[in-house]
Amino acid sequence: MDITIPELGESITEGTIAAWMKKEGDAVEAGELLLELETDKVNLEITAESDGVLKLIKKRAGETVKVGESVGTIGEGDSLEASPEESAEESPEKSSEKSSEKSSEKSSEKSSEEIPEDTESREGMGNKAYAASPSVRKLARERGLDLEQVKSSHPSGRISHSDLDAHSPEPTPKSLTVDVQKQDASQTKTDLTKPVERQRMSRRRLSIAKHLVEAQRTAAMLTTFNEVDMSAIMDIRKRRKQSFAEKHDVNLGFMSFFTKAVIGALKVFPRLNAEIDGEEMVLKKYYDIGIAVSAEEGLVVPVVRGADRLSFAQIERAIGELAGKAKSNKLALTDLQGGTFTITNGGVFGSLLSTPILNAPQVGILGMHTIQRRPIALEDDKTVNRPMMYVALSYDHRIVDGSEAVRFLVTLKGLLEDPESLLLEG
Repeated sequence: MDITIPELGESITEGTIAAWMKKEGDAVEAGELLLELETDKVNLEITAESDGVLKLIKKRAGETVKVGESVGTIGEGDSLEASPEESAEESPEKSSEKSSEKSSEKSSEKSSEEIPEDTESREGMGNKAYAASPSVRKLARERGLDLEQVKSSHPSGRISHSDLDAHSPEPTPKSLTVDVQKQDASQTKTDLTKPVERQRMSRRRLSIAKHLVEAQRTAAMLTTFNEVDMSAIMDIRKRRKQSFAEKHDVNLGFMSFFTKAVIGALKVFPRLNAEIDGEEMVLKKYYDIGIAVSAEEGLVVPVVRGADRLSFAQIERAIGELAGKAKSNKLALTDLQGGTFTITNGGVFGSLLSTPILNAPQVGILGMHTIQRRPIALEDDKTVNRPMMYVALSYDHRIVDGSEAVRFLVTLKGLLEDPESLLLEG
C-alpha cells in the first residue's frame, strides 16, 4: 500500500518532509504517526492508513513532495528487528543462506552512506525521536544537533527545548565553512577567515518572504497614523477585569476592544473590508478578522470568524485559542484561510511605531503599538499625562483613498476613546 501525500488545502500543492518517525522495516499500526510534513502555512502529521511494515521510504527528510505523490510503501510481513534469542537459535544452514543477503545489505548501506545529505538521516535521531515533540525535533535539525547526543533532564528521558539550549556541541566544519565553488559574485567578498553559519530557510519562512514581497510589488501601499488615548479602556479593564474573568473564565484584554472598534470603522468605510479581483472590487459583507500571532516559525495570521457577531468574551476566547494553537504548531489550514482585515500588535514586543505590510489580498491592516504615558494638552493652559498608543493603518491606495484611510483611523480613535459607543456599534 502506497503512502501518499493527501490534499493539503486551498492553494497548497506541495510540502517538504520534515522528518520520518519510522524507518524501513518498522512495524506500524493504523493511525500511527509516520512522518511530519512542512507546508507553507502549517506542519501536518501523516499517519498510517493500515497495519503492516514500512517496506520502503521513497522520499527522505528535506525532500519536496507534491499532493498525491507516493513517499513510501506499507506491506505485510514481520519487522526486520529480530531479538537476540531468535538470532542465536538460527541453524547454520539459515545463517549461510542469510550471509549473502547481509553482504548485499551492507553494500547497499555503504552506497547510501556515500550520498551526502543536507538533512538528518533516519538513524540520526534514533529512538529519542519518539521522546521529543515535533518542535524540539525541528529546532534540533535547524541547529544541526544529534538528539542521540543530547542529555535529557526529564526522568522519562523526554528531550525539551531547555535540554537543547544546555547542549553545546563543538561547531562542525560543515556549519563553519563556506563552499567557495557555490559562492556567487556577491559572496566572494565574504571574509572566509571568520566563522559563519548557513541555515536553510524553512518552507514557511520562504513562503512568508515571498508573500510579503509580492504584497509590496502588487499593491499601491501607503500608511497613515494616529494616536489613541487609552485612559477609558484601561479604566474599564481595571474595574471589570476580575469580575469579567470570574464570569467568562477568560481575561479582558485590549484585542477585543480593538476588534470591535475595527468592525465599527469597517462598517462606515466598507472599501477597507474589500479585495480586488481583476477589474472589480469585492465588497465583503462579513467580518472575519485576522489576528497576527508570532510563532516559532514566523508570523501567522489565524482568523476570528464572524467577529461582528461575537461578544467581548467570545472574541478574547477565540484569540486565546488560536494563539495557543499557533505556539504549539497545531493550527489547521482552515484557521488561516480567508480573512477580510488584519490586526497586528507590535506593542507586545515594545514597538513604538511601525508600518505593517498588507496581508494580500486584503486591502487594510491595522498596527497597534506599545502604550506610553505622554503629556497631552487638553486645553490652552492644561497639560496632563495620558496613556497613549500610536496606531498605523496600511492600505491599498488602488481602491482606498487617503481621505478614507484618515477618517477610518479617526473613527477608530473615537470608538476606542469612548468604549461605551462600542456597545451601540455591536
